[in-house]
Amino acid sequence: MGFLHLARPWVGGIVGWALAWGVQAAPVCDKPVYLTFDTGHMGVAPLIVETLKRFDAKATFFLANEPTQTGGQTLDEKWAPWWKALAAQGHDFGAHTWDHDVWLEDLPDGRFKVRTAAGMQKPVVREVTAQQYCDSLDKVAKRFTEMTGKPLGPIFRAPAGKASPALLAATQRCGYTHVGWSAAGFLGDELSSSRYPNAMLLERALSDIRPGDILMAHLGIWSRQEPWAPAVLEPLMQGLKDKGMCFAPLHEHPRFAGLFKAAAAHPAASAASHAASNPISKLEGKPDAKPESKPGGRKP
Repeated sequence: MGFLHLARPWVGGIVGWALAWGVQAAPVCDKPVYLTFDTGHMGVAPLIVETLKRFDAKATFFLANEPTQTGGQTLDEKWAPWWKALAAQGHDFGAHTWDHDVWLEDLPDGRFKVRTAAGMQKPVVREVTAQQYCDSLDKVAKRFTEMTGKPLGPIFRAPAGKASPALLAATQRCGYTHVGWSAAGFLGDELSSSRYPNAMLLERALSDIRPGDILMAHLGIWSRQEPWAPAVLEPLMQGLKDKGMCFAPLHEHPRFAGLFKAAAAHPAASAASHAASNPISKLEGKPDAKPESKPGGRKP
């Protein structure tokens, strides 16, 4: 099931967020789609950002500390100036766990079994507590602020979109609301290029995407032989624009605008500091929504 196709965001949330984060509010987008990108090997990251600039488009980025093609990490000192420049352009940012921990199952004692898998590294299965999972999100938030001087948004995306109601409840208690993607918004950049060539992915996306959809791709996928972004992103954005759609960050989305507004109004209770000052065992909350599945699962 996709997200509700609500056309007009809550303007109060937009303005409040923009003032607090130091970003000039853009004109309200009447038929928005919400481009989101998870970190990856970063080989196509500059191309993606340049494409966004050509369309004067804002997007949302979910950060994990993943291996890069040049032998570093996505959140290391080499990439810090890039993230700082990107943050100054008015995009939104959320956490993707520090080590790219893919949820596998809930354990009887309240812990979670996860598979740490990023890049070409050998996956490692381990067990984490709810607090350790939250600490991973907080670590991303702290690093983002170190790099950019700005707070991370109060949102996260579970790697591979996999989570349970118990995990989502835990992350909400420590200040993070999960963001999935719409069914039509799975852009397929992590699928096999032999089975899902770029032309097929582009045609499907242009046919299925509707205003209000949240779209998902990556800043580089190791396993795909035919890179998606260089061939698909620009014609996709142009095609959606030709249909009257526009591109908005998630702080303009009706479901998330209030979260950004609240975080801006109470920065001391933002995601990074919230968990540190309020142990998860003392808080209550409910999961925002179950994450949405995607065909094929995440490819490393």
